[in-house]
Amino acid sequence: MNKRVLLAAAFSIFAAAASGCSASPAATPSSSASAPSSSAAAGSSSASASDSGWALDTAGATGRIKAAGLSVLNMEGSAEHYHAHLDVFVDGKPVAVPPGIGFSVGADGKADGISALHTHEPDGVVHIEAAQTGQRYTLGQVLTEWGVLDGSNQTPGSPHGGTDGWTVYVNGAKQSGSIRDVQLKAHQEIVLAYGTAPSPLPSTFKFPDGE
Repeated sequence: MNKRVLLAAAFSIFAAAASGCSASPAATPSSSASAPSSSAAAGSSSASASDSGWALDTAGATGRIKAAGLSVLNMEGSAEHYHAHLDVFVDGKPVAVPPGIGFSVGADGKADGISALHTHEPDGVVHIEAAQTGQRYTLGQVLTEWGVLDGSNQTPGSPHGGTDGWTVYVNGAKQSGSIRDVQLKAHQEIVLAYGTAPSPLPSTFKFPDGE
């Protein structure tokens, strides 16, 4: 399918989600088939993003994309294409990673652009679809686009309001340094944990064939 046509379809679907409509994983923007992770399935019994303060603020999306050092594109890039997976836990309970991270939204509430770093579905898969090769993408850029953990939607004293108390694991290994500096690479399983880490700790993710 032509990328521009595909993106236009994704925008129309995402606009419905942005207006407050509940979308199923199959109905959310996607350039390829994706399977939800086990933690995403477990998230159905946890608080929703809006209830816990993790909701995606679509109105400020363009500014956050630019704050992350990324450009707003009119179509997904094809020069470089790979995926990483992100799980977020607060005291062992999963937090849903929302679809639509990295989509810009106009004053009419409709999506009108996309960054090279984005999410299509509520499955934690982070898509890197860049128009040029060799760029370095980080977890911090994802968090800035989402607007959490030192992004724009900060609530002092809450888990999503800053990076204090957070630990990051990549493929099961605890990382040192800033959680925002973790570089995204193909087929990583990234776990962000606040307080008590989940047990068992996810160390792998089964990506769909071809991703």
